[in-house]
Amino acid sequence: MTTLTEANGDELIGERALSKLKWRCRRGLLENDIFIERFFKRFELVLTVKQAQALGDLMELSDNDLLDLNLARKTLAQVELDVDRSDTQEILNMLRETL
Repeated sequence: MTTLTEANGDELIGERALSKLKWRCRRGLLENDIFIERFFKRFELVLTVKQAQALGDLMELSDNDLLDLNLARKTLAQVELDVDRSDTQEILNMLRETL
């Protein structure tokens, strides 16, 4: 069984880790939940461990910061947490693709 911390970044995320990630991604704002729900419908079968880790890092943001990122009202450099990296930018682009 593969977990987020045991595998290298290019492996697909395991079913159990995916389930935990989905639970962790539940948000307080409906708008964020809609972005995330669409993201998983489109990408859950091809989501890698590295991408899952980046998504988990984005989930550390406040609901308002996450929504501002999803709507492109802010950039990763403008949020409080240090998440301005290529992997989190990739996930943010994937979240936005699902519109």
